[in-house]
Amino acid sequence: MKANSFDTVLIVEDSPSELELMSYYLANSGYNIIKATGGKEAFEIALESKPDIIVTDIVMPGMSGFELCRCLKRNPDTKKVPIVVCTSKNQEIDRLWGIRQGADIYLTKPYSREQLLNAIKSLTEEIA
Repeated sequence: MKANSFDTVLIVEDSPSELELMSYYLANSGYNIIKATGGKEAFEIALESKPDIIVTDIVMPGMSGFELCRCLKRNPDTKKVPIVVCTSKNQEIDRLWGIRQGADIYLTKPYSREQLLNAIKSLTEEIA
């Protein structure tokens, strides 16, 4: 029996240490992890792998997390995939813009393991 009804999480993060930390938190809580280090790569992986949820940074080279949110929400194959933005951009305007771009939850760094897990759990409960 699976630990979660939604168990594949695509993590999009260009910082190797941050990517490993998020992966560690989620893998130890029973989630399967797919990793991407940029927006373009993440979009291709999302189309191919069909993750249950996506956690993305905002500030990344190439395609930003905001652009990734827009691309995912405009694509019929990925528009219903919940997105958690996890970023150091902590201004209210950033949060509002993130939600307008398609993010379901806007989490700011630094975050705790519990905050990350609760964000994912709240989204998976809404959809399940």
